[in-house]
Amino acid sequence: MTKSSFTTYMQQQAAEKTIFVPYLMAGANGLSRLQAEIDLMAEYGATAIEIGIPFSDPVADGPIIQQAGMQARMNGTTFKTIVDTLQQLETEIPLILMGYANSFFHYGFPALVAALEGTAVKALIIPDLPYEHRDLVTAILESSDLALITLVSLTSPLTRIKELTKEADGFVYAVTVNGVTGKGTSFSETLDAHLQTVVQISPIPVLAGFGIRSAADVKRFSQICDGVVIGSAIVAALNHSFTEAENVLKSLVK
Repeated sequence: MTKSSFTTYMQQQAAEKTIFVPYLMAGANGLSRLQAEIDLMAEYGATAIEIGIPFSDPVADGPIIQQAGMQARMNGTTFKTIVDTLQQLETEIPLILMGYANSFFHYGFPALVAALEGTAVKALIIPDLPYEHRDLVTAILESSDLALITLVSLTSPLTRIKELTKEADGFVYAVTVNGVTGKGTSFSETLDAHLQTVVQISPIPVLAGFGIRSAADVKRFSQICDGVVIGSAIVAALNHSFTEAENVLKSLVK
């Protein structure tokens, strides 16, 4: 698979600083506010920004992001209205569309590639797309500048990690818990060693994500990985106010 320009960008960023990728649920506070939310993340040093697509059965999402998705759907947010909004947005920060396979296949990958051409979207995350079926997507993405992000679970054995990272594009998303995002569960005692293994094997940057919600978490994982993905803490703060979101961002990126 040809490496995308997004991979090169992430490698350059990783060489210079700790990568910070915040997550936003598109439409949770109205799509009209998405530009301002993206601008706020950029102001606090986001390397790239995940844009969540609301879905009826978000199997990887914890309660905070599930609720945000429900709000977005009640606000009338659809995949199409998100794409329409992204076509009008202006940002120099690469965006990553995160959603579930049903949404992507229903929209149609050829149509999506065409619709996203010229936008800031440079990658996709589809957590319920099995690695063995990724060719259904990558074959279409080859004609675009879109990367398909690979996820590595905490239970992945060494042979599986090698298989998953060999052809990975953009960055490797190392999931830090056996569960959903944002839950207040403790991390495994073997997590640090697992992440070190993934970093040693992966030819591209490795980001830790799921359950990272404090400055201490950011410090811990940035010492092992190339960066972190933070979702629930930011989504909850934005649901409260921009001031609350700024306070959370200050504490996370200091």
